[in-house]
Formats: sequence, C-alpha cells, structure tokens
Amino acid sequence: MTADQLKDIISAGLPCEHIALEGDGRHWYATIVSAEFEGKRAIQRHQRVYATLGSKMHTDEVHALSMKTFTPAEWAAAQPE
Repeated sequence: MTADQLKDIISAGLPCEHIALEGDGRHWYATIVSAEFEGKRAIQRHQRVYATLGSKMHTDEVHALSMKTFTPAEWAAAQPE
C-alpha cells in the first residue's frame, strides 16, 4: 500500500484537516488532525482511525500504524510561530 492509498482510506472515513504519513508500505507513522477528535482520549482517537481501515489491519495490508492525533486547536497550538 502506498502513502496516498492509505491517506485516501483514512480521509474517506474520517474528515481530516491534515494527514501526514511516513512508512515503508507496511509500517506507518501518521499525524492526523480532525475535529472529530474533540473531547476524545488518545485511545478513542486511535480506535476511530483504525475503524476507517477496517479489514486492512486484519489482512495485514497495513501491518503497523503509529500515530499522533490532534484536534485542530491542539494542532494550531503545536505549530511553531
């Protein structure tokens, strides 16, 4: 799977303001910004992203996905001025 394919899958199931992906086709690191993360703990945010991938995680198309998840306000605060 390519980064663009993975990005398309995530953004189709989760409205995102920003997605950045790095990886080797099976092991991925993602930074994801979505308003849907408002009021959710980290584990709930990660579960929401995993839900967009569905069977891709179970069939090993995506072997590992590490992520940092932010709300738009958290993302704005984390950016250098």
